Amino acid sequence: MIEPLEIGEVAERTGLSHRALRFYEARGLVKPLRMAGGRRAYGPGELARLNAVVALKRAGFSLAEIARTLAGRHADLSGLVAAQIADLDRKLDELTASRGLLVTVQSRIDRGEPIDVATLCSLIRAGERQVEPENWKAVTDRYFTPQEKAEWQEKMAQVPDGFDQEAYGAKWKELSARIEAAMPLDPASAPAQAFVDEWFALLKPFSQIATPAMWSGTVRMYENMDQWPAKADPGFSADVWRFIQSAAQARRAAGGTIYGPEWMKGAPLA
Repeated sequence: MIEPLEIGEVAERTGLSHRALRFYEARGLVKPLRMAGGRRAYGPGELARLNAVVALKRAGFSLAEIARTLAGRHADLSGLVAAQIADLDRKLDELTASRGLLVTVQSRIDRGEPIDVATLCSLIRAGERQVEPENWKAVTDRYFTPQEKAEWQEKMAQVPDGFDQEAYGAKWKELSARIEAAMPLDPASAPAQAFVDEWFALLKPFSQIATPAMWSGTVRMYENMDQWPAKADPGFSADVWRFIQSAAQARRAAGGTIYGPEWMKGAPLA
């Protein structure tokens, strides 16, 4: 009989941190045994599940997809794999486009053109601006009707003059990067709740003008980021979105509140 391993031994054998193992447990991906004194112990079954989690995560699956797969609730395994292949193909297209841009820049440098860092950054941003609107249109066309999109445009016209969209997007990327660096993190912890406050403060320009229907539609769209037909960049990953959703739900479960208009009190929080 194989003796269960304590969390320290599992961490040493897998290279995962104690925090990562506890995070996977909090997400329901693994359920270690509890020994005397509340110590965690992993039997053969949980070690096999843990190895599956690591393998699927390495293949690019999100934690939500991994949870559905291990729970047996995702019967269409072929569809799941096909969706992941499509996502990898999109990423490959992005890498190919990035390489093409750099090859073009390199050829211009080789011809003696004065390309400096500022010019390189400008060329990269120009390439992104050409692709990003098309990608967002493909995504929003799936989740919003023409009438709803017209309402969006009307509401967004209420955003104050001088709003810097590029700077706003940079703030989302910066916040997302800090959340990614902190994960895995207990959604109910003080650091997680601080991220919730930052998230909804940053959402203020939208939550001030959004209607309940607009909010619900947007939540639905982001809940399905893994199935988007094109690679649009909202400034954060699907895992960061789900983490904020869990942390916001933990806030509500503890009787706390978040920033937002009155109607948001009964709405999905993320």
